[in-house]
Amino acid sequence: MSTLAPAAPGARRAGPARAWRTLARTEGRLFLRDRGSVFFALIFPSVLLVGVGFAIPGMRDVMTGVPVEWAGLRPVDVYVPVALAAAMASPALTTLPVALATYREQGVFRRLATTPMRPRAVLTAHVAINLAALVLAAVLALAVAAAAFGPPAPTHVGAAAAAFVLGAASMFGVGLLVAARARKGSAASSLGMLLYFPLLFLAGMWTPGPAMPDVVGDIAAYTPLGAASQAMTEAWFAGSVAVPQLAVMVVWVVVLYPLAARTFRWS
Repeated sequence: MSTLAPAAPGARRAGPARAWRTLARTEGRLFLRDRGSVFFALIFPSVLLVGVGFAIPGMRDVMTGVPVEWAGLRPVDVYVPVALAAAMASPALTTLPVALATYREQGVFRRLATTPMRPRAVLTAHVAINLAALVLAAVLALAVAAAAFGPPAPTHVGAAAAAFVLGAASMFGVGLLVAARARKGSAASSLGMLLYFPLLFLAGMWTPGPAMPDVVGDIAAYTPLGAASQAMTEAWFAGSVAVPQLAVMVVWVVVLYPLAARTFRWS
């Protein structure tokens, strides 16, 4: 992980907004130099979708013996919300907390506290960069899905968008809490991975849509990523608003952000 690059000449004399933009551009370049971060944050959801669609037999065949709301759909169709859930989880758990914990470990936040560029600016810059990565990853996954498989468009666009936004917000809350508590970048990476794959499982990575057992679905509905995947699936294919899952994500947001702010250590 690269250390924070020095501010550009004149950054101290620039206004706060201009200085923040300079910082964000610098951090963005550092992000793009990390091939692992770029892969997981930007490319992995599309690779996951294509790999599942072409490598697993029957994924492109119309499902039979399923409830009426799934009639005429293929397994790869119902995998699209899962790929979007992966797009949420990847930057929130694999890049954001590791970068922030590494900066704490290296004393970057402590040194910034003595300069006009406050440590909070680095925090907001990293959140902005990872949010941008999430949006790009989601757009790329949808474009790849459309080109490779031609899945149906969301039946209820507004509900799907709300589920995506709330899911992203709740997952970034999880990532910020990990960043708040991990003392080192390696600890943040380990804890992020410890959460990453179980949450993807509950989002339907291995048992999407009608393949998910009821008991697993009931548990998943109370997790941020599982609730997001279920709410997007309902909006996408049933055209309905999954109010309980949306409420669950709101609760996660309300709980996680104040908790992360209260427990965040700058040094």
